[in-house]
Amino acid sequence: MGRRALRKINPDLDLSTWLLELDELPQPTSSVTLFGQSTPLEVEVGSGKGLFLRTVSAQDRQRCFLGSEIARKYARFAAASLASGQCTNAKVVIGDAARLFAERLPDDSVAAVHIYFPDPWWKKRHRKRRIMRESFVRDVERVLEPGGSLHFWTDVADYFQESLETLATCTQLEGPRLVAESPALHNLDYRTHFERRMRQHHEQVFRSEFRKLANGLKSH
Repeated sequence: MGRRALRKINPDLDLSTWLLELDELPQPTSSVTLFGQSTPLEVEVGSGKGLFLRTVSAQDRQRCFLGSEIARKYARFAAASLASGQCTNAKVVIGDAARLFAERLPDDSVAAVHIYFPDPWWKKRHRKRRIMRESFVRDVERVLEPGGSLHFWTDVADYFQESLETLATCTQLEGPRLVAESPALHNLDYRTHFERRMRQHHEQVFRSEFRKLANGLKSH
């Protein structure tokens, strides 16, 4: 299923507070340098239309949220959603999430990483472009604070299994903890628009959660 056309953004919206360029991010990037407050920071990889960011930032004002989106038009759309809702604890950065993690996020600085339905790069020659590769998952582990969590969901069974194997081989994150599907209480009660489409079409979604232990070592 391809992505549907985006609604037009209100041209009167000022997105400057919510839309950032990767190369212009502060170094290091943290809740303090982004939002001016020392609160837990959560990062979403591939924000799409911004449903997750808009929902969680409204539900939890005690945390800050940074979404990354490589497609400029989707990043602008997500930022416009945040701007319309005056979400002061969420922003979107345009750029490659792998660079964001490798170049901007310091060690032990992120409370949670959210990766929902990343591009599966179906062709075999393109598999190396999948975000859940060795170098990236090591950076995820590095930036997570002790007790921090990684949430990884996909609708692609082989990608799910391959990613679990990569995480088991390349990190000391504890997991996977399987995540049960919760009933939707209203039409937009989903993590992302893609989850909504999958579930409405009765397609299977594979969900997992990993945690970074305080001592950095897996339990056996």
